[in-house]
Amino acid sequence: MARPNFPKRAIVTGGMPYGNKTLHFGHVGGMFVHADVYARFLRDRIGKDNVIFVSGTDCYGSPIAEGYRKKCEAGFTGTIEDYVMANHLQQKNTLEDYEISLDIFGASGLGDTKEIHQEETNEFITTLYKNGWLEKMVTKQFYDPKAKCFLNGRQVVGKCPIKGCQSEKGYADECELGHQYMPEDLINPKSTLSGETPEMRDVVNWYFKLTECYDLLEKYVDDIATKPNVRRIVWETMKESLAKPIIYIRKEGIETYKEIKDELPEHICSSLENVKDSFTVEFKTLKDRENACTVLTENGIRYRTGKTLVPLRLTGNIEWGVKAPSLEGEQGLTVWVWPESLWAPISFTKAYLKRKGFDENKWKDYWCDPQAEVYQFIGQDNIYFYGVAQMPMFMAQQGKDDLSIHPAKGQLQLPTLVANHHILFLDKKASSSSAVKPPMAEDLLQYYTAEQLRAHFLSLALANKSVSFMPKVLNPNAKENEADPVLAQGNLFTNVLNRLARSCFYSTQKYYDGILPYGEVSPEVKQIAQKAILDYEQMMYRFELHQIYNVLDTYIRQANKYWAKNSNAADKNNDEQLRKQTLIDCFYMLRVATVLSHPIMPSGCEKTVEYLRVNKEKFFNWDYIFEDLYYFIDDDKQNHSLKQLAEKEDFYVKHPSQFM
Repeated sequence: MARPNFPKRAIVTGGMPYGNKTLHFGHVGGMFVHADVYARFLRDRIGKDNVIFVSGTDCYGSPIAEGYRKKCEAGFTGTIEDYVMANHLQQKNTLEDYEISLDIFGASGLGDTKEIHQEETNEFITTLYKNGWLEKMVTKQFYDPKAKCFLNGRQVVGKCPIKGCQSEKGYADECELGHQYMPEDLINPKSTLSGETPEMRDVVNWYFKLTECYDLLEKYVDDIATKPNVRRIVWETMKESLAKPIIYIRKEGIETYKEIKDELPEHICSSLENVKDSFTVEFKTLKDRENACTVLTENGIRYRTGKTLVPLRLTGNIEWGVKAPSLEGEQGLTVWVWPESLWAPISFTKAYLKRKGFDENKWKDYWCDPQAEVYQFIGQDNIYFYGVAQMPMFMAQQGKDDLSIHPAKGQLQLPTLVANHHILFLDKKASSSSAVKPPMAEDLLQYYTAEQLRAHFLSLALANKSVSFMPKVLNPNAKENEADPVLAQGNLFTNVLNRLARSCFYSTQKYYDGILPYGEVSPEVKQIAQKAILDYEQMMYRFELHQIYNVLDTYIRQANKYWAKNSNAADKNNDEQLRKQTLIDCFYMLRVATVLSHPIMPSGCEKTVEYLRVNKEKFFNWDYIFEDLYYFIDDDKQNHSLKQLAEKEDFYVKHPSQFM
């Protein structure tokens, strides 16, 4: 089997949680656990000094400003920084409780990461401007005359204008499912400040020329669609946004359309024969479509717009935001939170390396070298921003013309997106803004250990489809005698692998006075292990993280069956040679199982290494993945003493509540 190639260096990013909330289980189970497992694997696979795992609190934007306003109404007296800092610290503590091994969990609006992020923002946007990729536009923005202020983001709620969108919540220029549209297209907008219908007033902002990136994005999407390690949902979702500007007109508007069609910009109309619900009108440019919408509205024709590229707004006038650079005399603008969050991982990388004392240009070894790779773990709702918006903005850093989807060394490389489908809660979408409130991640630790939850979340196959999280302890419909689905995967480790490890240690203590038996591992045992290792490596390369669990399940159960069969036979026949060979083989299988389980169950695996008394750094290093256990012993290999395992001591523990 041909082994996959991994980069020399890597950045792993976890999507940034908003600074107006603590983490619900979807943040951790739907994304952070997957990112952490992959980061831990890469540290073992290419060396821990070559991997940086970054994330942080998304401090800015209208959701935070609105959350702070409501908090103050409830009696909070601190500053907005105090409000964000409290949430940031809670997020950080929760991630640590789940053993999420971030090298840095920064905050875009706090401390040294704030300062570095401001510098990166200035540099990033100024480069876009110098390269000719920005345009200053006068557009309409919602204004609440009763509250006497402009409204941003979630201060406006209406219905998404995109055809077929199932969201009931559309905000100023995007809905909760990530669809982008011009503010004036939002249906039935209401101000969250006053409940009134807001006015539209002219404002000046900077926009990235995303509508000029059709060909570039089509080329990029065609390229990633051929890659085995890019999930289908990424390029299929991106393709949806590359449709031409289209309007869907209700069939009852056919006759009126015929009367006014010559007033519309040049367009292509679908057949008007046998129309079921609506017919389509396609335009060459977004501006043509906007003009057509005006004509249709004036004539009372009902319509919805389709997904298409729209100019990407970079700036706004919200006070709580990263300051935008002054360009062409435009003062006092701040950066819209979504764009600046796309380069925030670069800021966090710079902050981490600075804290470590590295040269200020060291970050380029990770972000600007074709031999390095950036892996961004996100939810499916964010594919538009990380795919459609981020990729051309990164490429636009190269210059104005002849942009490449395969940047040269020294240019920003294009990250690999790892997008998960939704993780549901009791068959409902898990969102803090939804009707069904998901449990907070920290609360789940009252019922399960972090490692049990890590194993379960990894197994949910979110790469393929939306899957429901169904913890028995929180499911009112669960039957008393049915098994808890959350424990199914954790049991592989707390029961099966734990049993194998304990059996090996106790038997060695009983028959060999705690001295590890020395000898050659059976060829058939090595062959089984090699297959598991290579299958596992392929699954990791393709981000089929749920399949990793299946590989481990098969291998660990094989190891237990091998132990049960041969140790019983040795005891029955008092066969000392068989007993010794069984221990040699099973310690080798325990060694392989421990390395492969390490990204998922780090504490249990590292405890196993502690009791084996071997070289930990080499043990988990994939440069030595096919070596037997004796290779990692620094003292006399034929007289190596294991750490004494006390009676009923576990390597993989259950939650205290599970013993009641």
